[in-house]
Amino acid sequence: MRGGSVAVVGGSIAGCAAALAASRGGAERITVFERADARLRDRGVGIGVHDARYAELRDAGYMADEMPWAPLNRRVWSVRDGDAEHGRAIGTQPFPFRAYNWGSLWSELRRRVPDTVSYRAGAKVAAVEPDGDGVTVRLADGQQDHYDLVIGADGYRSVVREAMYPDTGAAYAGYIGWRGTSPDVSGLPSDGLDAHNITFPGGHCMAYRIPDGAGGHRLNWVLYTAPPRIDGLHPDLRTPTSLPPGRLNAELTEHLRALVAEHFPPFWAAKLLSTPAETTFIQPIYDLDVPHYATDRMVLIGDAASVARPHLGAGSVKALQDATALEAAWVAGDNWKEILEGYHAVRGPVGTAMVGLARRMGSAQVENTPDWSAMGQPEFDAWWQEQNDGSDRRSGFGGHSLKS
Repeated sequence: MRGGSVAVVGGSIAGCAAALAASRGGAERITVFERADARLRDRGVGIGVHDARYAELRDAGYMADEMPWAPLNRRVWSVRDGDAEHGRAIGTQPFPFRAYNWGSLWSELRRRVPDTVSYRAGAKVAAVEPDGDGVTVRLADGQQDHYDLVIGADGYRSVVREAMYPDTGAAYAGYIGWRGTSPDVSGLPSDGLDAHNITFPGGHCMAYRIPDGAGGHRLNWVLYTAPPRIDGLHPDLRTPTSLPPGRLNAELTEHLRALVAEHFPPFWAAKLLSTPAETTFIQPIYDLDVPHYATDRMVLIGDAASVARPHLGAGSVKALQDATALEAAWVAGDNWKEILEGYHAVRGPVGTAMVGLARRMGSAQVENTPDWSAMGQPEFDAWWQEQNDGSDRRSGFGGHSLKS
């Protein structure tokens, strides 16, 4: 089907990918509404993309070799072992991944959005209202316009999803990710070619090297654990939210720093504790799955549709895969109904499966951790097989195949 007007709510990685999908699908008028007026390219967290998923997305035209990345070959799981600098390895796994900087990847995708697309930064969408022949988009400043289709690419607090499913929202998983990036990549084991999972009772921390966007590298890390009971903290986390740099509760920060000092090998403790405060933030972990990815001329992609806990390393990958599937449905469909039904048929079941697998991994790696210190490679392999039940072969540690 050719022609039609499309609004994309959200202009981050999912939004740029959605705009590409709509353009390639043949939409005539496309407008992207991004609420942030600051430069998204300054966001520096890490993204992991499995080699096989990268090849699929490259072939689909959504990723390319020139996008800055850093190679990863293995994942090493370790525990503190006295004063041993890097601790003791309890398990190693092949880890054929490409590590990206979120801001750099967004910049490359943004550059690929055609000039014919209107990208409106600093435009906050207050509501979307479907009617018989499309959707009205209302902005916070009072402006409004009517579109044939609205794509919700606005994350786990999606305005579009709220219009589609008012009673469906992200559910707090009971733990957080404490994230940071540091310019200090000196002395990384294996010349930075390994990802490292540092384990402790009640969680683990994953650390790996990413491009810094300026020709060098940064250390990216995320520590998963349940927060302590702090007055006023849990209600905030149960309602979908984020805690950016500068807004961290002092008691929570002190608790996490004490945890690192007690349980991390000296090398990794020093790396985390020296991370600049301005690049450190909290990411509450949520679960979300919607009944249907498309309805009433509204469609969801990325975290707006389903949120799988980050243990799969699949958030941005899933958003890009969603976009490729939307493009394919657009090209194959003769009308809006066929496009939306075709898209959901491909991506809805995949999203549900990813949410379920990520829940199991979160239970095993954070909520109900084993006695990591008692493990060696055989014990680790048995534990990994039990928690995944073979599912990692489908997901490739980074999102289901486009062919799933």
